[in-house]
Amino acid sequence: MTPIRSAGNAQFKALIKLVQSSRERKHAGLSVLDGTHLVAAYRDHSGVPERVVVSSSGLQDREILALLARMDGLAPVVLSDALFEKVSSVVTPTGIIAVVRTPRPQLDPRRLGACVMIEALQDPGNLGSILRSAAAAGMADVLLSADSVQAWSPRVLRAAMGAHFLLRIHEGVDLSAAIGGYKGRVVATSQQARESIFETDLTGNVALLFGNEGSGVSAALKSSAHAIAAIPMPGSAESLNVAAAAAVCLFERVRQLSVISKQR
Repeated sequence: MTPIRSAGNAQFKALIKLVQSSRERKHAGLSVLDGTHLVAAYRDHSGVPERVVVSSSGLQDREILALLARMDGLAPVVLSDALFEKVSSVVTPTGIIAVVRTPRPQLDPRRLGACVMIEALQDPGNLGSILRSAAAAGMADVLLSADSVQAWSPRVLRAAMGAHFLLRIHEGVDLSAAIGGYKGRVVATSQQARESIFETDLTGNVALLFGNEGSGVSAALKSSAHAIAAIPMPGSAESLNVAAAAAVCLFERVRQLSVISKQR
C-alpha cells in the first residue's frame, strides 16, 4: 500500500475536516475513533468500521496489524506519519483511526428499564466518566438533554474508554417528556435534599437523574422526580464532581441489588 503523503489529497482533506469539525461529523452522521483501544472496542461490540486509517509506522505495529486482520478485508487508508499526526486528536498517536457510523438508537420511554438521565452537562470529561460508570454498573440506556455536550465528540470518546459501545446513548432528548412517559421511578440528585442516596430505593426500574456541573438538576425536572436524594459528605467540601456523584449513585444501586440477590 502506498501511503498518502500530500495534504492536498482529497481523502486526507475529507478526513481532517471530519476530525476537526463537530458540525461536519453531525452532518455526515459519522464519528471518529482515535487509538487502538477504541477501535478494538468498536470491533468487539459493534462490527467493522466504515473506514480505517493507519500511519505508515503503524503498519509495523503488531497490535495494529492484528486489528487490521479482524476487519473482514476492509483495506485501510495509509497516511504518512506527518499527515497522520495532523489528523490524530491525541498527544501521542497510536497509529490507527476508525470512522464509524454514529449510532442513533430509537427511544421509547415506556419501554426503558433502569437508566441514566443527564441534563445540560457541559464537560466532555465528566460525560465520558459517567458513561464509563454507567456501563460498568450494568445500565443499558443513557439519555442526554439537547443542551448537553455531544456524546460522540473525540474528548468524550477518549474519557469513556469504549463504554459507548456497551450503551444505548440517546442525544437531544426532551427529558421532561421522557420522564412523563417513563414507567419506573426517577431519582434526582441534589445536595439540598434531606433524603440520603443510601436510604433511597434504587432497585427495580429507576432513572438516575444528574444535572449541570454548576446548577445541578433544574427545578422543573426536580418537580417531576419521584425522589430527590443527596450524597452525605461529612467532610468540608461543598460538593462532589458530578461524575464522582454519578459513580456513587450507580454503585449504590449495584450494592442494593446485591443485597437483595443474597437475601433470596
